Amino acid sequence: MINEKVRRLTVSAAMLSLATVLKIVSDLILFLNLPFGGTITLASFLPIVIVAYMYGTKWGLYTGFAYSLINVFRSVIRGSSGTVVAMFMPESDEYMGFHAVIIILLDYLLAYTVLGFGGIFRRIKSKTAAMALGVAVAYLSCYIIHVASGAIYYGSWAEWFFTDTDFAKFPISQAIINNTSGGVLALLYSAIYNGCYMIPDMIIAMLASTLTVRISAVKRYSL
Repeated sequence: MINEKVRRLTVSAAMLSLATVLKIVSDLILFLNLPFGGTITLASFLPIVIVAYMYGTKWGLYTGFAYSLINVFRSVIRGSSGTVVAMFMPESDEYMGFHAVIIILLDYLLAYTVLGFGGIFRRIKSKTAAMALGVAVAYLSCYIIHVASGAIYYGSWAEWFFTDTDFAKFPISQAIINNTSGGVLALLYSAIYNGCYMIPDMIIAMLASTLTVRISAVKRYSL
């Protein structure tokens, strides 16, 4: 019989690999990528939530942190065009110096680590509800961090977003411009932009999670 600790490490490593593959494949599908960052992935966060559901929130947070490091590493090895590398290169248009450290802490390390909170409902009797709620918590936690980071560091794009992009065609865009400004405008911009890819992604993951709980290897860990 396989030692339980070995099993846990093996399953976690497999889920990390699956999450990474789903993210890479999604990045290669052009229509899933937003023009200024962000991708509607093929439920790439779900494997991390599965780990949190199977082994608890604490282990889920460890796994989420490992996933964040993988994503930082992926950005670095993509070369000078990678987001992380570009932010640290003075000759790059994306150079942000010290602020790049804060962005990495928020958008990578913290945003992906909190996916481990997807296991907080694992004690709910309904396995389907436990997994679906876990997915919602994981995505919303990540979403809140991305929104905060976007409002702080990319809020200067807000007016342009509401006036010169395809979103400007919607009546609500003009209402937002006429009635908000400054920090509120930046926050709305970040919430809407990040929602454009994270909400569809969350819905996909929640639907997929209803099938995941039927897998025997996952079902045996329900409490």
